[in-house]
Amino acid sequence: MAKQKKIEPLVGEDLLRKVKELENESKEEKAKKCGYYTVTKNGIERVNMMKFLNALIDAEGIQLDSTPSANGRGGRSASYRISVQSNGNLLIGSAYTKQMNLKPGDEFLITLGKKHIRLRQVDPEDREDAEDIEATA
Repeated sequence: MAKQKKIEPLVGEDLLRKVKELENESKEEKAKKCGYYTVTKNGIERVNMMKFLNALIDAEGIQLDSTPSANGRGGRSASYRISVQSNGNLLIGSAYTKQMNLKPGDEFLITLGKKHIRLRQVDPEDREDAEDIEATA
């Protein structure tokens, strides 16, 4: 059997789609084929089931805590890390948009830096200002 190349762990819709494709596999194989494993120095592959299951929960938009705590107590905090997907997209999970109470149609201005992308929410009243900024960019 050829050793498969380690892939970046899938997230969001890509993760859900892959898990559905692998419906006849064991949960360990699903996790591994979705990139949730590490290889030890001795070449042994170890499945990271907890990260896989947490990624599935995030992808489904399920919030287990009633409200995220501001003081650092009350559960696992979000990692605030994402990876560029194979199609070039960056996906911000619904857990984050729910935390900010974002709704479909909310708009953002995108500013690119050398090594960063900044998103700034556009207030409905400021929409004309945003259009002026976009026209000059």
